[in-house]
Parts: sequence; C-alpha cells; structure tokens
Amino acid sequence: MNSQKETKLLILSLLLTTAVLGFSFWLWSKVSGDNLNSVLSGENPPSPSSATSARVSIGEKILVTADTSPDKEAGVQAFAQGDFVTATTKLKASLLKKRNDPESLIYFNNLQGQNSKSLKIAVSVPIGGNLDVAKEILRGVAQAQDEMNRGGGIDGKLLQIAIANDDNDPTQAQQVATQFVKDSSILAVVGHNSSNTSIAAAPIYQQGGLVTISPSSTAQNLSGIGSYIFRTVPSNGSFAQRLASYTIKTARKTNIVICTDSKSIDTQSFRDEFIKEIVAGGGKVNSTTCDLASANFEPNTLISQFISSGANGLVLAPNVDKINKALDLAAANNGKLTLFASPTLYTFQTLQVGKADVNGMVLPVPWHPTAIQSNPFPQNAVKLWGGTVNWRTATAYDATIAIAKGLQQASTRDGLQQVLHSSSFTANGATGKIQFLPSGDRSGTAILVKVQPSSKSATGYDFVPF
Repeated sequence: MNSQKETKLLILSLLLTTAVLGFSFWLWSKVSGDNLNSVLSGENPPSPSSATSARVSIGEKILVTADTSPDKEAGVQAFAQGDFVTATTKLKASLLKKRNDPESLIYFNNLQGQNSKSLKIAVSVPIGGNLDVAKEILRGVAQAQDEMNRGGGIDGKLLQIAIANDDNDPTQAQQVATQFVKDSSILAVVGHNSSNTSIAAAPIYQQGGLVTISPSSTAQNLSGIGSYIFRTVPSNGSFAQRLASYTIKTARKTNIVICTDSKSIDTQSFRDEFIKEIVAGGGKVNSTTCDLASANFEPNTLISQFISSGANGLVLAPNVDKINKALDLAAANNGKLTLFASPTLYTFQTLQVGKADVNGMVLPVPWHPTAIQSNPFPQNAVKLWGGTVNWRTATAYDATIAIAKGLQQASTRDGLQQVLHSSSFTANGATGKIQFLPSGDRSGTAILVKVQPSSKSATGYDFVPF
C-alpha cells in the first residue's frame, strides 16, 4: 500500500514539474524578444505592452520592411535566437549588397558590443509615417554610432541603439516614450521627427528624467518645454526670419500666400513666425486660405484664387506626410507665382517628383553639404552611404554626437542632462559647433538654398546654397 502511494506521489510530482517547465518555456518564448535588451545591456528590461514592443528593436526584428532581404532576415532571426556570430555574418552580407540601409548598420554595430560593456540610447522615427524621412534620420544616428564605435566607443564602452517606429503619431510617440523611460538601460533618445510627436511626448520624458534631442522638430512652442528636451535643428523663428528677409528684400515679393497643414504644429508655427517677419518687413500676407489638410483641397482652383487676389509669391509649408500635396500645388502653379518653402521640402521626393515645377524655389535649411568646406561629415557620408545625405541626416548625426560627448562626462540620465545644459558644453558636429541655449534650443542660424538644374543629380535638379 505504501509502495502504491509512493508511486502515485512520484507520478503527480512528475506531472507538476512538467507543467511548470512547460509554462516557463511558454513565458520565455513570449518575452524572449524583449529580453534581448537585457542580454546586451546587462540590465532587466521593462514590461511594456506587446503592441509597443513590436515597434521597438535593437536587432531582433526588422522595422524597415521595405529594406528586407534574405541575408537581413537571417541576421535578425539569428539575433533573436542569441546566435550573434551568424547574425553578424548575415547582417554584414546584407550591408555589402545594400550599403545605404541604416537599420542593418545599427543592428550590426549593436552586435559588436555584445560581449563588452556598452551604453545604450534610442531613436524614434516615423517609419510608417514617412519612410524617407525616417531613413534620413536613421542614417545620421547610424553614421555617428559607426564612427564612435570604430574609434573605441565612449571611454571604451560601445554605443548601442534601440530603434522605434512612432509613425509620426502623437499617441504612438507617447507610448514609445513611456517604454523608453521605463527601460533604465536607455540613457537618452534621439527624436522625435515632427513637432506634433515631440510636444506630445515631452511631458513623459520630462517627468521620467530622460534626455531627448529632436533632430527635426522646429515648432516655436517646443522651446523651453522642459529641461530634458533639446533639439539640434533651429527653431521656426530662425527659418522664418531668414526666408522672410529674402522674400521682401531680394525677391521683392510683398503679397504672399502661405499654404500650411492645419493639423500640424510644425507648419502652423512656421506660418505664425513667417507672418510676423513679413509684416515687420513691410510685406503683406494674402488672406486667401490654403490648407493642405483640407478635404476640399484642389490645386488648380487655389492657384486661380491666389492670382485673382493679387498674390505674387507662394510659400509651401507642408507637414512631412503632405509633401505630395505641396508638389501638386507647385505643378498647378506652373511658374505663375514665385515659389518659397519651409525646410520640410528639402527632400529627394521634392526633386524627383517636382522637377521643373519647383525650379527656382527658395527655402531655409539648417545645413547643406557644401556649407562648411572644412567639415569631413559630407565626404564621410558619401563613403558610407554611397551618396549625398539630407539635412535631417546631419542634425540626427549631431544629436547622437552631442549625446555621446555628454556621456563621456556623465553616464547617467541626470548627469547627461546637466552636462548638456552647461554653458561650457560644446561638440563638433556635421552642422558645426553644437551648443544648447537654456531653452534647449540649438544655438545657430539657417541658410538658404534654391532648387536649380543640375547634371550631377539623378533627378536633374538639386538644392544649391546661396
């Protein structure tokens, strides 16, 4: 009888053990992707929602699906399984075939620090909102990481980058920011792209004590929004002042129509600042309404209205997801009104689609490859990516360089914030000397470029600085 009881107890014990092991394996498989953060950083990961986790990767998943290849797929699969040797080999092979893929380069460099101490930061980009803009920003971050790690890292610690996709959606940006704040291994964030997303996420970063540096949010009301909020792009005030001065004094256009996106903080901020500068300069802003976000947007009708109202200049200031509408308006204009634009239209898409329709258009930008002759960044970018890069790549590079330089002096969240706010802090970046004002704004000014025919450009046109 005792023997039968012992047998039953043994069977019951084995069943319980099997159940526990099965549950443990299931639980491990559910969180294995997130646990890669702790594998590489040496710290416990946060517990974010599964939906938000799917938007963040350090190498275990492909976020830029447009750049998927067999080698890249094999590389991230190996990364997710902890086979870092295979992951390195496959990602390197992917880069040899497609050198201008910044996601692959970031993942490849993340692997290099797997067996040593490292410092981790994050970048949030609009992969689903505007893929071209997302990749422009990622290239700047990737180039800075690549140069930093090839040079031995930050005091011997290699820099690792977590990538997030926020789609330029304020709600998604807030969720991403919440995950970044909870992940104590992340020391700073490069992002976000649009002012809508940066302003929405700013209170979360501020309350969580996590530095964020936007490479492309230009809205005036981002200035001074929080002591942990910075940017490496000039504010709209700087852009508007430079363009308005040219519009009145050089182009001699004094009756200006402004086309903006009523749903975009960036473009509304630019509009407000531009109107202020135009009026101060003795010009007039045409009263005709032009909203690129309107359901009744009709380019040909609008151009007729502009001309009938006496306008002689047209400023295009779209949000990044409305660039196509701005180009439709430029096509309908067909050279009738002198064109001007906000920095948003400094994109390859503008040249590729706009071509002759945007010929002669003038816009302010924070950087151009020929702006600083002695700076090696443009040449290094061409060597790395196989072609020239955008101003967003330059300012994203600067944001990453500023963080890395700050981490050399203090490798904690609070310490980094104090370093960046110090009046003695400077760093050399793609756009020159990086230094922040007490408001978190970048100390610097905008330059003007004009679209002109170019035999060196694949589109037949290029942005040429004054």
